[in-house]
Amino acid sequence: MKFPGPLENQRLSSLLERAISREAQMWKVNVPKIPTNQNVSPSQRDEVIQWLAKLKYQFNLYPETFALASSLLDRFLATVKAHPKYLNCIAISCFFLAAKTVEEDEKIPVLKVLARDSFCGCSSSEILRMERIILDKLNWDLHTATPLDFLHIFHAIAVSTRPQLLFSLPKLSPSQHLAVLTKQLLHCMACNQLLQFKGSMLALAMVSLEMEKLIPDWLPLTIELLQKAQMDSSQLIHCRELVAYHLSALQSALPLNSVYVYRPLKHTLVTCDKGAFKLHPSSVSGPDFSKDNSKPEVPVRGPTAFHLHLPAASGCKQTSAKRKVEEMEVDDFYDGIKRLYNEDNGPENVGSVCGTDLSRQEGHASPCPPLQPVSVM
Repeated sequence: MKFPGPLENQRLSSLLERAISREAQMWKVNVPKIPTNQNVSPSQRDEVIQWLAKLKYQFNLYPETFALASSLLDRFLATVKAHPKYLNCIAISCFFLAAKTVEEDEKIPVLKVLARDSFCGCSSSEILRMERIILDKLNWDLHTATPLDFLHIFHAIAVSTRPQLLFSLPKLSPSQHLAVLTKQLLHCMACNQLLQFKGSMLALAMVSLEMEKLIPDWLPLTIELLQKAQMDSSQLIHCRELVAYHLSALQSALPLNSVYVYRPLKHTLVTCDKGAFKLHPSSVSGPDFSKDNSKPEVPVRGPTAFHLHLPAASGCKQTSAKRKVEEMEVDDFYDGIKRLYNEDNGPENVGSVCGTDLSRQEGHASPCPPLQPVSVM
């Protein structure tokens, strides 16, 4: 239930205080470990977190499940020295524990199905044994404040105190805007460089960067949230810089709009059947089709020989259709097509492929009469 005005702000402030207190009890400073064969390296941790994110989409679970699974995994790895060969089993066990904690009963994956479809490489009994180890090391306390919890609270406070926050995004409701921020946060949770900050600091840095883009008075609101959360401003500045860097990397990783630029191929055209011409690569090297906006010289691999069928003229003899055409360039071939469909301005340029162009190539007139312009249906 939402309370209007001051009651809503008071309720959000109370939620923030309880989450900050809970985080202070649970959070441990991340100490980077020297990568060896006996402990989990930061890159291995990031890879398994990304794997859990894919499982979240595969089993259609809540983002809160993934956030809690990541927090449980980081807490466990900060408590014990885990061997890398057990990392998948640890991660899938944390994921299963988070699902049983957050999800509704009908949404919790069946353990056998989870072990099979996740390709974790361990059996159901091994997951259950690892669950017991994780629970013992974490003192059977799984209710911790995740970065996603703080993101919800900070975003709600920002929207309630600054209703004009989403005026520049008229097509997004507050919940849709929060969904966009949630996706960014899940990406940042897979970056080991951000483990040095608390989840509350990470969420506030992300909300602050978003407010900076949307409203002019983002700094007073950031300071207000900073004071409520009792955080250090210098750490927030450092966290903002790292978050901005990782979010820019996320944007650059998105696929670009590919533009295909035609560059004529250097091929010779020879007849292979009635009314059909086959293109063979010539000895002259030439550019290929490109898939790059700025560098059309980058080739695209693929078959270079293809068939192009043209309608045979009614007045052409069958023997003339089989006549060999030597050293005809693709540029000249397409020039003939343009003249055929009256794409050239001058009417005197109208000619035929087998008449005008071939006579220029072979030095004598073709027995085929000129082709007349046709209309394309």
